[in-house]
Amino acid sequence: MKFEKLALIGCGLMGGSFALALKKAGLVNLIVGFSASERTRQKALALGVIDAIADDVAMAVQGADLVLVAVPVSATQATFAALAPALSAQALLMDVGSTKTDVVAAAVATLGERLACFVPAHPIAGKEVAGVEHADAELYQNRQLILTPLPSNGLRKIAQAHDVWEAIGCQVITLTPEQHDATFAAVSHLPHLVAFALVNAIAQQPKGADYFSMAGPGFRDFSRIAASDPAVWRDILLANREQVLHQSALMRKALDDLETAMTEGNAQALESMIAQASRTRAQWRLGGNNSEANA
Repeated sequence: MKFEKLALIGCGLMGGSFALALKKAGLVNLIVGFSASERTRQKALALGVIDAIADDVAMAVQGADLVLVAVPVSATQATFAALAPALSAQALLMDVGSTKTDVVAAAVATLGERLACFVPAHPIAGKEVAGVEHADAELYQNRQLILTPLPSNGLRKIAQAHDVWEAIGCQVITLTPEQHDATFAAVSHLPHLVAFALVNAIAQQPKGADYFSMAGPGFRDFSRIAASDPAVWRDILLANREQVLHQSALMRKALDDLETAMTEGNAQALESMIAQASRTRAQWRLGGNNSEANA
């Protein structure tokens, strides 16, 4: 498996890391990149992430047998509309978006007869920092990759998408777009929402700066994701708002239960709820079979 040309639409952390990983694995001959920012394009070229710059999306995609769209989810539909006329019928088109039902809807609305080329993807990887300067060929090593294939995808196209991600170190899992968005509302989108709320709640207090100065490793670990890219997470939370709000309501109920036990001085109930969380977290394994933790 080797591609002649990768068209990289969005030369940031995720797209840049994909490009570097393909280069390292010897899976591509030429990488042509486009980003809305001229500064980003030039930086990607200077860092060796891409081999050539395109002036627009269609130019980048022309003649490509592999296309990766690595733009904010809110820009996906406009990007698909721009690339569709130039996309080869034989090309494999993928994205790295953190939401999927909205991305699939954007593809259906814009790709027309090229819809079969698109295999939606979401790598469970990233950093708190954004930008092509942080791109890393090892970013996807030993990470899960979610594919949400479409009914129009043939088996060959799905297998090709599977093989690309596996070749750069991913464990590939297949879900429906709906399953994907429900799952990641619970284990990714809600935790980010909570981290943002916690940091803001402390910062808005008169003595917030003093409290931050006393915070230790527990606060550091819990709040790490609050440093994530604001525009990216604005788009994710809005795109998947139904599922995130559902998970937020469930968490609020769990928080209410803990607060009730504290208000009533019910040590037994409080300890029981903490013990349940402790057992579940102790059994959890990153990227592993967590059926016991879910029991």
